[in-house]
Amino acid sequence: MRLSALAVTSIFILLLVALMLSGVANAHGVQGKDAAFIAANSGEQIVPFLYLGAKHMVTGYDHLLFILGVVFFLYRLTHVAIYVTLFSIGHSITLLTGVLANIDVNPFLVDAVIGLSVVYKAFDNLGGFQTVFGFQPGTRTAVFGFGLVHGFGLATKLQDLSLSPDGLVTNMIAFNVGVEIGQLVALYLMLLLIIWWRTSESFQRQSLVANIALMIAGFGLMQYQLIGYFIEKGTTG
Repeated sequence: MRLSALAVTSIFILLLVALMLSGVANAHGVQGKDAAFIAANSGEQIVPFLYLGAKHMVTGYDHLLFILGVVFFLYRLTHVAIYVTLFSIGHSITLLTGVLANIDVNPFLVDAVIGLSVVYKAFDNLGGFQTVFGFQPGTRTAVFGFGLVHGFGLATKLQDLSLSPDGLVTNMIAFNVGVEIGQLVALYLMLLLIIWWRTSESFQRQSLVANIALMIAGFGLMQYQLIGYFIEKGTTG
């Protein structure tokens, strides 16, 4: 039986709530066997790092929520390509620079801003800036800027690992390419769902509920990370 658009909306909201409750703020980290692999290997490992980068993106719920917010109301593929490219450029710059230049940024604060990026885009989708503040910020600039933050988010996780300097540049480039491949796969699935959803006459009304849920999820991510930051500050201070 074909799912109704209302059912899709309900599933969407339930998924966002489940992601918050499962502690998705660490979703874009590199953990377990993957972390052990990175720490144990030296030299150029192009294919494994491609795989790890792609896996990072398709399981990085905080990144995916932001991308979903970005493409939610984009109807032309050219616009999708422009915005996703801006995000990818920003993400790539800080991922590579952060690791290779060893730029030290507090991971909790970076991840809190990543949560804020989800809130920002959902609020923007709801027309909040025009309604509440009477102006519209530059969306392309915001997407690129938040892309820079998202890249730092992953860079902080990689910096926690014992990365070998042997082949580091090549491996990080491979990892970043894998991230972009994973992003394209996730984007394709998102667009299929959204395009189908838009065939419903009630899409506009349901999209408001979906973006409110998206904004709540972003606040949940922010809260999770800020609590972690103050706990860490309290134990080290």
